[in-house]
Amino acid sequence: MNQHRLGVPVALLALMALTADATLAEEVASAAVVEASADAAKVERGRYLVTFGGCNDCHTPWKMGENGPEPDMSRMLSGHPQQLTLPAAPALGAGPWEGVWSATFTAWAGPWGVSFTRNLTPDEETGLGSWTEREFVTTLRGGRQRGIGRELLPPMPWPGIGQASDEDLAAIFAYLRSIPAISNRVPDPIPPALPPAAP
Repeated sequence: MNQHRLGVPVALLALMALTADATLAEEVASAAVVEASADAAKVERGRYLVTFGGCNDCHTPWKMGENGPEPDMSRMLSGHPQQLTLPAAPALGAGPWEGVWSATFTAWAGPWGVSFTRNLTPDEETGLGSWTEREFVTTLRGGRQRGIGRELLPPMPWPGIGQASDEDLAAIFAYLRSIPAISNRVPDPIPPALPPAAP
């Protein structure tokens, strides 16, 4: 008789535990769906900002298409092609012209020397794959690589982009982390030539 009486509460407790586990599992699954939806919205916001902001104009190498020059989206946001070795930039001399660029729109020369557009893909070795969101935001806020490295050079419009909200810069970073990684080691900038020594 006592065993029968004890068996009923144990069965009820087991049923309650199973129900609680199922409810908890549903809550966890629901939270995961909400989080995934928020992450997807963040990435989509970043895609919009990168597209609207014209990042492909410089960070995606251009090629000649049927209707003229166009970004080569098979190398989207991978920066200056590592295999493209350029001759010295043409000298412009005195006058109002201060810069020139390569046919790929990924190398730029002017009084600052020669700059090459960076690989923004999430490649661990040659892109932003090892960067943190904080390093990315600090770079665009202060104009220094990873917030502490060398200065960002023209034509990178970091003073304007750096005015974006933390949320928008985080969204841009989230989008850049979501695109295909492309291994492409961009060359270091070339400093300007020194003026000839006085006789």
